[in-house]
Amino acid sequence: MNQSYLCIDLKSYYASVECVDRGLNPFTANLVVADRARGRGALCLAVSPALKALGVQNRCRLFEIPRGIPYLIAPPRMQHYMDVSTEIYKIYLKFLAPEDIFPYSIDECFMDVTPYLAMYAKTPVEMATSLMNQVYQRTGICATAGVGTNLFLAKIAMDILAKHVPSHIGFLDETAFREIMWHHRPITDIWQIAGGTARRLAKIGVYDLYGITRIPEATLYRLFGKNAAALIDHAWGREPCTLSDIRTYSPRSRSISAGQILFTNYTAEDARILLHEMAETLIQELLEKELVAREISLRIGYAGEERASSGGSRRLPSWTDIPSRLQHAFSALYEAKVRREIPIRSLNLSLGRLAPAGEGYEETSLFSDAKAEAKERAIEKVMIEIKKKHGKNAMLRGIDYMPKATLRLRNTLIGGHHA
Repeated sequence: MNQSYLCIDLKSYYASVECVDRGLNPFTANLVVADRARGRGALCLAVSPALKALGVQNRCRLFEIPRGIPYLIAPPRMQHYMDVSTEIYKIYLKFLAPEDIFPYSIDECFMDVTPYLAMYAKTPVEMATSLMNQVYQRTGICATAGVGTNLFLAKIAMDILAKHVPSHIGFLDETAFREIMWHHRPITDIWQIAGGTARRLAKIGVYDLYGITRIPEATLYRLFGKNAAALIDHAWGREPCTLSDIRTYSPRSRSISAGQILFTNYTAEDARILLHEMAETLIQELLEKELVAREISLRIGYAGEERASSGGSRRLPSWTDIPSRLQHAFSALYEAKVRREIPIRSLNLSLGRLAPAGEGYEETSLFSDAKAEAKERAIEKVMIEIKKKHGKNAMLRGIDYMPKATLRLRNTLIGGHHA
């Protein structure tokens, strides 16, 4: 109860950046950030607060915006948004130490302001106001903030309360949380409670946080396993995790993954090109991070009415970072799981059970060629260095120039959108 946390979110961030760059007021200008080249079905990555006030939902499709509403379309500029976010983070660093700031996303940060309240002679709400004002004065971007006695309460105060008050700052401690949030519906408004969790709770007659507090904990653990612990804590407004815990956390297992949604139907044979490209991207990331993998996973999504995906995981004979072994393993898993009669619209690959290379995890084999494998690693590492120096498209394979290949285009994107 003696801790004070802030959660600051940049309001309609991408759209606000585009409005400011055009000399427009995000609260009066109708603007969406979307890739017009993808047609009327293009996803709106952000809509300005002015459009939200007219009932336009964030993350809608262009065709879902009512025809009677005029608006500007700004193409996504992901690198620019990252650069502006970096500048805003530097503003925070003028007032707080880096260990007391945790960037949660490109437009949202958690902060532990407990040590700074006496230093700046401010209350937590005044501290939030000061930081928000600094961001607005230097960038023209408005923010909302949540103030709480733990990280969860700060997040909930920002997500639900801040948008409904003139100051754009919400406050919650455990007492206020129980008074204000216990009976809030829908329960999916609560951070980390998604639709699947809500549906399972509804089956036992629970539709809000207060309902969770009335259910025996044994029942919740039976339904949700170890995840019930966080659900129970959050229902009471408790959160034992601190920023220090987040920074020192080390997961038991690690993985790296790559995925893409396709804008046209791919045959099983054409999708093999993408499989090879995506596998190579993962292999180069594995080598760059000096890791080895013991498991691969694959998920294939299909078009049309057939929505059920296929795929699975496969344990490798040993930890490895050898490109040819990993490519062969992905190819074999793909051949075993792909449904050739249905067009493909998405692929997701991952390398799992990662471990540091050179620490005894790799196993030698009488049938392997150590010199050839060392040469494979060396070639891939040279490619990595060339790409780091001259750009991702500086060195490509012949397969990347085939008509159905996508790597050259994806290398120009950030998060699947124009850089």
